[in-house]
Amino acid sequence: MQKGFYIDLSRCTGCEACTTSCMSWNNLEVGMRWMRVISMETGKYPDVKVVTVPISCRHCADPKCIKACPEDAINKRLEDGIVLVDRSKCTGCRQCLSACPFGAPQFGEDGLLQMCNFCLDRTEKGLDPVCMEACPMRALYAGTTEELSRIASGRAAKKLAGTIDRSFLM
Repeated sequence: MQKGFYIDLSRCTGCEACTTSCMSWNNLEVGMRWMRVISMETGKYPDVKVVTVPISCRHCADPKCIKACPEDAINKRLEDGIVLVDRSKCTGCRQCLSACPFGAPQFGEDGLLQMCNFCLDRTEKGLDPVCMEACPMRALYAGTTEELSRIASGRAAKKLAGTIDRSFLM
């Protein structure tokens, strides 16, 4: 079973509730953001749009960061695919940062790797990651790849049918 995130970009408003909740829950040092929101322009003039995208560790099926780490400080849990860091093994070489297509690895004041741990302290108790819980627009989903695939398929079907999901307003 592989866990991960699904992001509905049509719902994300860039409010950064996910970022703030993550920083608070994980008691991160100032400037550290395991979850952050970036803005990207898409399209060509005159049809230009700005899309906001939450960025964090995606807990990839085949994490490039693990292969790049010369110290074996990054591992993937077999039972759920969550990528975790053993900071006692990290030397701060930053090779994982170069390898990650999402720029997820973060380095604190001590120079050592830290990143999203899928709110393991919460998810092991059956709770959602705090970023998902905090999202007022319900743009973030966390779960198994099977669950996320069903959510993505349902959203795509609604878009094709031209229906608007307003459930987040209730």
